Amino acid sequence: MGRALTTTGKRLETVLGERGWLLEREREAAARTAVDEERARIARELHDIVSHTVSVMVVQASAAREVLDTMPDEAATALRAVEDAGRGALTELRHLLGLLAPGEDDTLTPQPSLRALSPLVDRIAFAGLPVEVHVSGEPRPLPAGVDLTAYRIIQEALTNALKHGDGGRAEVLVRYADRSLRVEVLSSGPSVRSVSEDGRGLTGLRARVAVYGGDLDARRRLGGGYRVRARIPLDPP
Repeated sequence: MGRALTTTGKRLETVLGERGWLLEREREAAARTAVDEERARIARELHDIVSHTVSVMVVQASAAREVLDTMPDEAATALRAVEDAGRGALTELRHLLGLLAPGEDDTLTPQPSLRALSPLVDRIAFAGLPVEVHVSGEPRPLPAGVDLTAYRIIQEALTNALKHGDGGRAEVLVRYADRSLRVEVLSSGPSVRSVSEDGRGLTGLRARVAVYGGDLDARRRLGGGYRVRARIPLDPP
């Protein structure tokens, strides 16, 4: 009898161990898939960013050539715009070239940024989740990739709060610091069933933020609700 119980216990331990191993492999596979999907989306967005930048450079260079002899000051201004646009494009390439993957859709579409935050908040509020936005620091132009990443973080966090929260409100905080951009989304509700810290959307965004040398933290709040917080350096790592 004792030997039978021992054998049964060993079998149960083996089965539980195998299940744990399979669950761990599934989690790893899901995380890899999320990162791959985010890389593919980054590739398409980078394509748009670079295409737009080159177009601006061509227009400004053409304008400089037209007035080079007659209006040298205006020509110098146009050439400085070309230089700035080129530097911005090189920064984005340096950050994101390692994450390029073949895109599935070559259609050029304008990419969102923090300037488009109001329409996003309005859509979320209309869907049933009131949102308050607070901006601190002096807003200033951001590198296109950083701007887009910040928007995606807020979009993902608000979408999760809308889908998985049960009532409550959300608060978005954007802080322009001297050398970094800080973004925080707080959601509240009496019965929040938010995604876990390893949610696929957040996993991909965490990888994107890491490209810039930043960090993203997502966790449940004491008393209910969820918090997503990110810091993105504005200086190249």
